[in-house]
Amino acid sequence: MSYSDAGHDAHHGDHDHHGPAPGLMRWVTTTNHKDIGTLYLWFSLIMFFIGGGMALIIRAELWSPGISVVDPMFFNSMTTMHAIVMIFGVVMPAFVGLANWMIPMMLGAPDMALPRLNNWSFWIMPFAFTIMLSTLFMDSGGPAGGWTMYPPLVLQMGDSFAFVIFAIHFLGISSVMGSINIVATIFNMRAPGMTLMQMPMFVWTWLITAFLLIATIPVFAGAVTMLLTDRFFETSFFSAAGGGDPVMYQHIFWFFGHPEVYILILPAFGIISHILPTFSRKQLFGYDSMVYATASIAFLSFIVWAHHMFTTGMPLAGELFFMFSTMMISVPTGVKVFNWVSTMWRGSMTFETPMLFAIGFVIMFTIGGLSGLMLAITPADIQYHDTYFVVAHFHYVLVPGAIYSIMAATYFWIPKWTGNMYDEKLGKLHFWISTIFVNVLFFPMHFVGLAGMPRRIPDYSLQFADWNMIATIGAFGFGFSQLMFVYIIFKCIKGGEKATGEVWEGARGLEWTVDSPAPYHTFEESPTITPSTITR
Repeated sequence: MSYSDAGHDAHHGDHDHHGPAPGLMRWVTTTNHKDIGTLYLWFSLIMFFIGGGMALIIRAELWSPGISVVDPMFFNSMTTMHAIVMIFGVVMPAFVGLANWMIPMMLGAPDMALPRLNNWSFWIMPFAFTIMLSTLFMDSGGPAGGWTMYPPLVLQMGDSFAFVIFAIHFLGISSVMGSINIVATIFNMRAPGMTLMQMPMFVWTWLITAFLLIATIPVFAGAVTMLLTDRFFETSFFSAAGGGDPVMYQHIFWFFGHPEVYILILPAFGIISHILPTFSRKQLFGYDSMVYATASIAFLSFIVWAHHMFTTGMPLAGELFFMFSTMMISVPTGVKVFNWVSTMWRGSMTFETPMLFAIGFVIMFTIGGLSGLMLAITPADIQYHDTYFVVAHFHYVLVPGAIYSIMAATYFWIPKWTGNMYDEKLGKLHFWISTIFVNVLFFPMHFVGLAGMPRRIPDYSLQFADWNMIATIGAFGFGFSQLMFVYIIFKCIKGGEKATGEVWEGARGLEWTVDSPAPYHTFEESPTITPSTITR
């Protein structure tokens, strides 16, 4: 059985030739999954430096007590925009880019199921972020109510408020379109003979992530639309004066916001589940349990949202339910960590750059997970809430977690993308410098948070000065070390030692059966599925 005529037509569409169109219009009009994956990845890298620049402004202001670098309103804008850019402009587009590049190759599919939709879902993003970033140049300034945009504070914004909501809607549309495409591809375009329980872990984690996005983005869209009507049409969804309740917004937001946290980390679990077996020269330990654990995390993520709201005065029964359900979500996450450690146990391990980033991920993500478990305990959370301890927790999950996995994936697959090996010495140097500085940056935040330093403030008392100074040194060190990452990527694209088709000794999966660089149209005919090509 080969793929259907419909799939064949969808693959070719307006690409009847066998290579890319020449010139700039190739990138504007492309429906090729590799081109669109490349666009997502470059967009993510650019936004990484924009969002990182905002973080450095925040840390520069926090170098010492007092208002010294920027005014408090602009500082609040930077904290809000930094979060929005990093979540919606860096981590999510990078994972979608990796999905575009790798999922068809892993499944033996000729392309994504909906190529024109794929083109649209990318090009909406730069448009949306142009609108979002333009608010910084408006008279009323950018959004300054935290990335959660809680009313009533966010409703006090000026004219830029409508632009922010408009941009968020477009980002949501892009995410939902991309997710529908991924689901359609996985269900309809697997190579003959590849069952769901034979799919690579990256494909599984993305399938579950796509369903999370489809389920939660419309909820967020509803919440921000209610904000819009409160601001411009005199409704009172969140205004106590009109019979509304600002805490209702928190419930709606976090019903989206907590699954969103797992949207940002589940694809990372898939990436790490490819890299650790490859460099341990072993199969992934407990493939089935990894799939079930991922699905369990996704399900539980919908029923834990109010652990962000322990200080809002919810009933005791509610506090107990959300405390225990939050503790429960650590169980499938722990299963994954033990499976990764068991995969490495007694393996013939080598420590190439992707493996270093993967091991760094496992260790530091676990630190973030343990501090999350501390935050799950209601009476303790009342002390931790809205302090720098929370900032330390989620940055340990999202920087050495999500960002490290994206870097690991880049080093792992860039020889397949470019046909050239990256500079291994520089890659290892990049890892060690990044790892030292990321801990210098975020670990002290645990200490100042436990001592009571609130988050999202431009000034603080003298007792927090020393640790803040150390964190700022870490921030600038980590930020500037990423220039090395860009240099390594460009150096690899320009040339280097030629990569074989397999690239890594012991790599398994359909993507390693094609040439490096991967041909523009990977599978003109469906590949034959054999036990040696299945990554499990």
